[in-house]
Amino acid sequence: MAQQVNLQATLRSTSGKGAARSLRREGKVPAVIYGHGREPESLVLDAPVLAKALQGASAATVLDVVVEGRAPVKALLREVQRNPVRPADVIHVDLYEIHADEKITVEVPVHLTGTADGVRNFGGVLDHVLRVIEIEVLPGDIPESIDLDVTALGIGGSLYVRDVRVPNAEILTDGDLPIATVVAPRTEEAAPVVEEAASGEPELIRKPAKGEGEDTEAKG
Repeated sequence: MAQQVNLQATLRSTSGKGAARSLRREGKVPAVIYGHGREPESLVLDAPVLAKALQGASAATVLDVVVEGRAPVKALLREVQRNPVRPADVIHVDLYEIHADEKITVEVPVHLTGTADGVRNFGGVLDHVLRVIEIEVLPGDIPESIDLDVTALGIGGSLYVRDVRVPNAEILTDGDLPIATVVAPRTEEAAPVVEEAASGEPELIRKPAKGEGEDTEAKG
């Protein structure tokens, strides 16, 4: 089951880029929560608390959002905008309210475990192609991750989406998509043979013996 994180928030009455910059200077992060036909509601989050909540969080992480003493509502992270210069700094968050009895569509990260046989014994390379799988599921059944064991994969072996089973969930991603493949090790190409240019003189095989090749007079 996906991790659950508590998040305190206050209502935000101001809007616009100038107001958002002022909040960020105060160590706050502007946010919005929406979903289920409700009007979007502007919120303010405490930056250090948010940063801690986001550690290890994903789109499948369920947040318990408490707004100024109200009963907590469950929400998912729909979008996290970060400073392009300092990615650790969050500049805006979108939250999507969910209900426990309604299925939702989420992307769950795929984690590979084990060392593939083709890598361990034959020097192959494991290529992790697909890193998230989209599922439809009740909030209480969202897995934190989909863990797949690649130990049995030999050279040329692959795991596909159709090989995955997620309890109490429907997989929406195309079943024919590969998740991980073991490819053969790359071999270095042999260096081309450079032929030496032929010279005008024949190649000398051995040093001639003394007098070899000289004319001698016939003896009478």
